[in-house]
Formats: sequence, structure tokens, C-alpha cells
Amino acid sequence: MAGPLQGIRVVDFGHHVAGPLLAVMLADQGADVVHVDAPGNRDADRTADAFFNRGKRRISLDLTDPGDREVAHRLAARADVLVENFRPGVMTRLGLGWEQLRKAVPGLVYVSLPGFAPDDPRAGVRAWEGVVDAATGNCRLRAGEAPDGWDGSVPTYSAVPVASNFAAFLGAVGVVAALVERHRSGSGQHVSVPLFDAMFEAIGDAGAYVTAWGMAPPRPIRSNGSGTYLCADGGHVQFNPIGATRRFVAWFLRAADRPEWIDETDDDLLRKRLTALFATRTAQEWEDLGHAAGVPLARVRTPEEWLESAHARASGAVTRLDDPRLGPTLMPGAVLHVGDGQDPVGPRHLPDEDRDGILRELAAPAPDRPAPTGEPRRRPLEGLRVVDLTQILAGPTAGRILAELGADVVKVNAPGRTIFAHGVVNRGKRTVLLDVRDQPGQDVFWSLVDDADVVLQNFPPGTAERYGIGHERVNARKPDVVHVAVSCYGGIGPWAPGRGYETQGQAVTGLMARAGGPGRQPAVLGPYNLLDYGTGVLAAFGAVVGIYHRLVTGEGLRLRTSLAQASTYHQAAFLLKHARGAPGREPAGPGARGHTPLQRFYRASDRWFFLGATLADLYRLTEVAGFTVPRGRSLDVLQPRFDAAFATRTAREWVDVLRAMGIGAHEVVDLAELMTDPLVRERGLSVTQVSAEVGEVTMPGIALSMSATGPRIGAPVAPAGTDAVEVLDRIGLGAAVPDLEARGALQTAGLPHGWRR
Repeated sequence: MAGPLQGIRVVDFGHHVAGPLLAVMLADQGADVVHVDAPGNRDADRTADAFFNRGKRRISLDLTDPGDREVAHRLAARADVLVENFRPGVMTRLGLGWEQLRKAVPGLVYVSLPGFAPDDPRAGVRAWEGVVDAATGNCRLRAGEAPDGWDGSVPTYSAVPVASNFAAFLGAVGVVAALVERHRSGSGQHVSVPLFDAMFEAIGDAGAYVTAWGMAPPRPIRSNGSGTYLCADGGHVQFNPIGATRRFVAWFLRAADRPEWIDETDDDLLRKRLTALFATRTAQEWEDLGHAAGVPLARVRTPEEWLESAHARASGAVTRLDDPRLGPTLMPGAVLHVGDGQDPVGPRHLPDEDRDGILRELAAPAPDRPAPTGEPRRRPLEGLRVVDLTQILAGPTAGRILAELGADVVKVNAPGRTIFAHGVVNRGKRTVLLDVRDQPGQDVFWSLVDDADVVLQNFPPGTAERYGIGHERVNARKPDVVHVAVSCYGGIGPWAPGRGYETQGQAVTGLMARAGGPGRQPAVLGPYNLLDYGTGVLAAFGAVVGIYHRLVTGEGLRLRTSLAQASTYHQAAFLLKHARGAPGREPAGPGARGHTPLQRFYRASDRWFFLGATLADLYRLTEVAGFTVPRGRSLDVLQPRFDAAFATRTAREWVDVLRAMGIGAHEVVDLAELMTDPLVRERGLSVTQVSAEVGEVTMPGIALSMSATGPRIGAPVAPAGTDAVEVLDRIGLGAAVPDLEARGALQTAGLPHGWRR
């Protein structure tokens, strides 16, 4: 099928990661994207260009040249979407800012992904990835993953551009939501997701707490024997049998012929037994056993092993394109699996390859554009209803974002189950505790579906079908519904039925191997759940893509994404394999401090900070540091000299000096400090609400900004199930509540608390 965004015209002024990634996500869904390169653009020589500019047409323009700038204006005038990720003010100085274009192009959706927002005092700071990581605490090892004897005050550098990725993911949601709203109003708007702001989506429940209790220290996932284990062949597996019922532990131990350990409640003893047990077979044998037993267990792979795996190709998480420079190249596939299959994306074009064709188009009469209708503008998804069947973090995050964009979301959880991070991922929803496995609960479910525009679910593939509520049944009953499914490994491919969480998604795709470093124990990457929350944003992207498709065609749509696809996209900047290279050359492991001495964490006299400089800054930088480097000397000589120089003053002093020189720098900020920062609170990135159960609660706010119809934070959660009577009344089943309770299909009493210590 043609992509659901077919007919949408995008002009992409992006560079580095965030802008081009957002634009490739739109291109993958059928949009016609024109990428504008600067003449002599060095990014085009990077291997990553094969991914970031696939499926796009390209023209090179010097935006400081009046003639080329006029071409850029004409491209913008014909576009539905403009993408840029410069520092605030750059596009305005070029005459291509939002305020300059909005009157001439009233239907334009203009998306900006700067490092820091225009109203942030750091707006002019060069927001290298390490700078934003330092500013948001995204430079700490995850609790329980540090090597023995690790100094927790020492930051670690990850090559994974988490901030840029989240900005692109959220920006894509905002773009398509703005197109949905434009379909009604005829008007465009400015969508903005600064990289610093985007990190609050990644922080998620790590930054949420009852204010009076204070932020709890991060705790490792250790229950039920969860952890990473060494196997007989020297490989590792990640086993994460979370859950109060211990069902996964029981299933695994029966499959491993150790049923006598099922009732063992001493976690330390269970861990010792599992350590010895896993050492008796290879990692692949254990993964096969785990999949057969239906438990969350995965073999830890390198990024290259993931690219080469049969499942990565079969699921669409990885694709092979014939690049004009690199030849056959494995790279991330589309982040959404749409329908039962879609036309494959094409390889990149080289810079300026499409100049003649683009200029011919611009010389022809302009196509018709949407005209403002005069209708009152409201949030993009107001009037739409969502049934959210998802659990844990990823799926509920998608539902929360849809609610913030105006949808009426009914959250369905099973009675008697633990609800993870309820206070964060389910704010703004109405909640029901309903058992959809059997007929009484399914009768309610089908009445909800009859009233719904979107259904979200994250059952392991095949489970909803076994219950009788899978996509085929839902589509047969409501053909125009948008159906979004989230899983660990994707909806198709040999691993599709497998269960898994954040840790399994990281294990199979190479993130854990990257975090551990070559030859070391694999580790879960980062202090935040970048796969869970990243997948949640991507599922929300899928939902708004489906909603847009329905507005244009009148047809429903099936969309699927997964933790594995999100992990693949997080690594997209370097997850490519071709005849001349493969992934794995980036800084990795807990001891990594940066890419080069000019892009690195350094210890000042009081705390750590990140230096983000370029070769052009070198001689000014060494001068202020008090030493010189003869021309032609290797950069390797810089690090020990910088170590000594930066230790002489405080981090704040160095950051001020460096920023005054136009060099990027930021102190390392811990999470508790970040969530209480006055600027962060003023900008709504850390918010407080009043819970009827526990009083004031603190949590991350909303990172996505839309100038005309922006998202709003939802109401604080009540105990899950609080809204059951109201929800059933609306669908005409209010009188059935007592009978449903008596039959165990509905829970309205003894409801689980929304906040726990």
C-alpha cells in the first residue's frame, strides 16, 4: 500500500540527527520530502547519511545567497511541513522563520527542534548531545548495572543520541497531529520540541514522586531473579520475570526442569541458583527455551548480530537498501509497520541530485493549498475516543499522549493486577478494571469499541487473537477503527510471540552490549527507560498517522511498533552495515567519557561538566586553558592537559567562560536537582498536581509545544477503576455493573492506589 502520508510535501532543513530523523519518519510513511543540503555539507559524507536521507529528494542551497534563499522560500511556500533544528533565531536571520512564513503560507506546519527553547536562557548554547545529557542527568549508569567499585559521581558518555531521538519522535507526533487539526481548520501552526525538553519524556517515572516523600533513590530490578547471566558459551542472557504473581519464574523453572525452586522467596538464593543454572547451556539454548516457555528472556546480541538476525529483517526493524555510495547496506527499517505491508522506502539520493526536477516543479503553477475555514481551533484529537488496553509503560504512554492532545481515553486494566507507574502514564484518562478474557468483560469491551476511534493494545502477538479480541475481529466489527499494537519484538517474524520488556528490547538489539563495552559484562543502557517511553511516543505517532489516514480516506488502519524497533531507531546514527564498515566503533562502556578530547566530560574542582567544542575552537580553547598545542600534533595530547587545567576552577566558572566564547558546555545535573529547578518548573517540564490520595505529586510535564492547539496535561490519577460506573453508563451498561462485579469481570471496590512508595 502507499504510505498514509502520501501527498504531504515536506521541506527538510535539518542537519545532524533530530531534523533529518523526523523527516525520514515522515518519508517512510509516504510523504514527499525534499532535503536541503548546504553546499559542501560534510554530513553527506557520513555513513549515517545513507539512513537519514533515504527516500528523500535533495537540493543544495546556500541560504546566505539571495538567489538560493529565494528558492528556499518557494519550497516553503509549496510545503505542508517545514522541518528545522537550528538554534533559535537562525532561521529568522535567514528570512525563513515561523513568524516570517506564517502569513504567506497560512497552512504550513512548521516544526523546530532546537537544543534549548527560545525562552530558555541557554537558547544560544551549542546543544551537542553531551551538553544536553549533562543538563538532564542522562549520563549516569542504571542502578544495579555499574561495575564493582564504581564511583557513582562519575558520568558516562553514550554515543546514543537520546535527546535528538526523543525530539524527533515527539516532533513527528506533533507534525501529524497538526495536520489532523489542519484538516478541520485549514490553518497550520508552529510545533516545537527542544532537545532539552524532549528528555523529560524519556525521564518519565524516574522523575515522578510524592512531594512529601521526596525522590526515592533509583532501585535495580532484582526481584524474582531478574538480571543478566553468563552462559556456557561465554554469551549472556537477560531474564526479567517481573510480576507479583511470579508466573514467569514458575514457567521458566518448569521448562528448565527445576520446579522445586518455584516457591523459593529468598532472591539472593534464587539468584545464586540461576547463576549456576544458566552456566550449563548456551545463551541461544536458553533463549529458545525462554521463548518456548513464554517468559521474558533474551540472548544479548551485538549491534551487528542484530542487523544480521533473521528476525530483524522479517519484522521490518532492519531493511537492506542499495546505497549509491556504500552499495548494499543494512540499516533501520520503518519504525511503523503499516497495514499488512507497505511499499519499501528507497535509498538516499546524493546532494543536489534532484535540483533540476525540483526547480522545474517550482516553475510550474503551485498546487492548491488548504485555506483557513474560520472554524474555532481546538486540540487535534478533541472529539475522538480511545480504548487503551495496554500495560506497563510503553502502551500507556501512547494513550497518555493522545489524551494530552485532546482524546477521551478509557484505560482498561485487569482486576487485581499491579499497575506500574499509574500516576505518570495514566493521568488524564478514565480508568476501568475489566477482565476482557471472558464473555462478560468482552461484552463491555465490544461496546467500548463500537464507540471508539482508536484501539491501543500491547498483548504479546497472538494473545488478543486467542481471547477473541484481536485486530481481525475488531476490524470486522468497526472497519474504520485505527488499531495500534505494541510488542517487544514486533508483530511479525519468528520472535513475534515472545514476551519482553525494556531489558529484552535492549538485549537483542545491541544496546546492552554497547552499554557494557567490548569484552565486558553487558549492561542496561542509561538511567531512564528510553525504549519504553520511546516506543510509547512511536505508538502515539502510529495512532495520529492512522487518524490522519482515516480523515483523508475514510478507512481504518492497522499499525504496529515495538521495543526492538524503537531501539533500532535509537541507534540509527551508526546502526548500518555495508561492505566497507559495520557498527561498533563508537565510544562504549561505562568508562567512556566522550568521542574526542573536544567532546568529553571533565572534572572541575567541584563537579563534572561536559565540553562541546570543535576543531575550529581548538586554539582559543587551549589558550583559555593555559597551554598551547603545536599545529599538526595529535588530539590525544589534549585530554591530560585539559584534565589538569579544568581541575583548577569550578564547573560553573568554566561553563560561563566557555559559553562566553561560543563553546558548548554544561555542568552535570542530577535528576533530583533537575526536577526542582525553578526554570524547569516555570517552563512546565516539571509539574506538580494534587492527588486525592497522597497530596502533592511531582512528575515530568509536556515536552511537545504547538502554537495554536497545544497539548494539555491531564487530570491527576485517582485509583485505577474509579471511573467504571461513569464509563459503563455512557455506553448503556450502567445497570449491568452489579452483575459484572458478581461474575468477577469488573472491579469497583478495593481499588489499587495510584501512588506507592
